Amino acid sequence: MKLSGKALRYGDHVDTDVIIPARYLNSSDPMELASHCMEDIDKDFLKRLQPGDIIAAGVNFGCGSSREHAPLAIKSAGVGAVVAKSFARIFYRNSVNIGLPIVVSNLDIAEGDQAEVDLDAGILYNQTQGTEDHFPPFSPFLQDVIHAGGLMNALKEGKL
Repeated sequence: MKLSGKALRYGDHVDTDVIIPARYLNSSDPMELASHCMEDIDKDFLKRLQPGDIIAAGVNFGCGSSREHAPLAIKSAGVGAVVAKSFARIFYRNSVNIGLPIVVSNLDIAEGDQAEVDLDAGILYNQTQGTEDHFPPFSPFLQDVIHAGGLMNALKEGKL
């Protein structure tokens, strides 16, 4: 599975409270959550985002409260993948469970760079800078979950 898009760049320790502020957690509607995604850290996020774009971040992305709402808001907003130097463990699992592709990489990706993630081959390309990084491909189990769009879809499709 290959994903390609423009990079939206964020720093270190982007926590779930800025990905989707707590004041919106009374809803579990994916589109309602998406409409408030990143608004406390980037008021123009939804205006700048094109379907398939990639969030590029520093260390500890998704730290803070262990809420499934955060990766759900990101995925529902149209983000194709999140690439970061590291992720909070619960955010990583929640992302996989809802089918949001996430990649751990130290590759330098700047705001607006065109990037491509090849999940099956384990390669991240920065097409703007002409650089790449290799990462361990997901296990066959996780590939099935991501390809199905999440754990529940994989179960419904009989892939697990």
